[in-house]
Amino acid sequence: MRGNFYSMVLRMKYVNRWGLMRNTWKESLSEHSLDVSILAHALAVIAKKRFDRQVDPQRAAMLALFHDAAEIITGDLPTPVKYYNNDICTAYKQIEKAANCTLLDMLPDDFREEYEPFFLPEESDDYLWILVKAADKLSALIKCMEEEQSGNPEFSVAKQAQLESLHRMELPEAELFLQEFLDGFSKTLDEQSLD
Repeated sequence: MRGNFYSMVLRMKYVNRWGLMRNTWKESLSEHSLDVSILAHALAVIAKKRFDRQVDPQRAAMLALFHDAAEIITGDLPTPVKYYNNDICTAYKQIEKAANCTLLDMLPDDFREEYEPFFLPEESDDYLWILVKAADKLSALIKCMEEEQSGNPEFSVAKQAQLESLHRMELPEAELFLQEFLDGFSKTLDEQSLD
């Protein structure tokens, strides 16, 4: 099993998200992880530049890159199921931790310490994990917007739920992103190029 870490992690491209919803295009876990990584980096830059927080945007990006890696083993459990009640949520967190440990066990021993912080959260990264969670919600919101713009009403309720969830976080970095950058996601390529 040792030495299979990279080949397993790169299987993210085979895990599809939004399994319970009709999609105009499939979003893979790889695509989602890259999006969340870019968005977490952006939120950390906002935290650093606009709110004078001592955060590392590159570390935020790396935490985000692997934030759903457990789904390579577990698959993507739909959000309504995952958060249906506290018992299911707690059990799923244990399953995710076990899956992450399985992935880490695929690394050579001398590599493990380099990856462990991205798979097993450390207290020192607590604020960065909050930014990653917000980036995850932003990614979902953007997916919903893109589906709606493609004529798919299936994502309308999910879009509103993601937006409300972001506001409930009361995270200034996320609010600033929504105010200054979200509008770009509703524009065409030509409109973006003309701004």
